[in-house]
Amino acid sequence: MSALGWLARLRSSVSLGRFRTIVLLLAASLSVAGYVQRYLQIATTPTDGELLTVVRDPGGVPLSDARIAVLTLANEPVTSFRAVAPGGGPRVLREGTYRLRVTHPEYVTETRMVQVIAGHTSEVRIKLAPRMAASAARAPAPAPAARRAGGERADGWKRIFAR
Repeated sequence: MSALGWLARLRSSVSLGRFRTIVLLLAASLSVAGYVQRYLQIATTPTDGELLTVVRDPGGVPLSDARIAVLTLANEPVTSFRAVAPGGGPRVLREGTYRLRVTHPEYVTETRMVQVIAGHTSEVRIKLAPRMAASAARAPAPAPAARRAGGERADGWKRIFAR
């Protein structure tokens, strides 16, 4: 009964006109506060972007054990992480240009340049090539210089310009 008594006293002391005025002022204040808050959100520009890397083998299978290093253009490390299949999730970086170095023990190291734009996600898809065997990786020996009949070497250009 005390709650009803409190409501009855409030109703008798505040007129309907005064109640409407309080409600309208409160609504206007909330509306203005909402606009100010929205303006401040727009006025602050983002400085960070996201980097999403997808690393796959030549068959298109995601490589979850590849190591990704993010470097500045001066080769200073920013961060490094393991690729997690399939995409690894985006990484937050400051806006700028970076060098990505992707390494894996069974594949050739790949390096790419990436531009991270504030407020956006930059996606990089990398397909790693398998490492060649050590014997197959050797370059063939250069062919010997051609010789003319009589044992003279065919270095005509050198003789012309040497004079």
